[in-house]
Amino acid sequence: MSQDQSAHLLCHRCGRELTPGRGEWYIVRIEAFADPSPPILDEELARGGAGISKRIDELLAKMSDMTQRELMDQIYRRLTMHLCVTCYNDWIENPAGDDPKVKK
Repeated sequence: MSQDQSAHLLCHRCGRELTPGRGEWYIVRIEAFADPSPPILDEELARGGAGISKRIDELLAKMSDMTQRELMDQIYRRLTMHLCVTCYNDWIENPAGDDPKVKK
């Protein structure tokens, strides 16, 4: 990594400037995949026929207003974050973040 590139490396959580070579930051890579299992079909859809065609048409209609990015994000997403040591330590202890809906 050149000096020019390192001058703009910031922590994705707090915005702190990160300096390569000092051992003061982490690269975190996250990959998320949609459920790869085959869909569960009710009896009518499993037999095929007009029911499956109708279901496909409904899905295509729902997707017609979505961008290619929106569609792809529903299937696969990869994210790379740079975190300073402090933010990494906070994140690794609670990577999903606090959810107010979940009672502790």
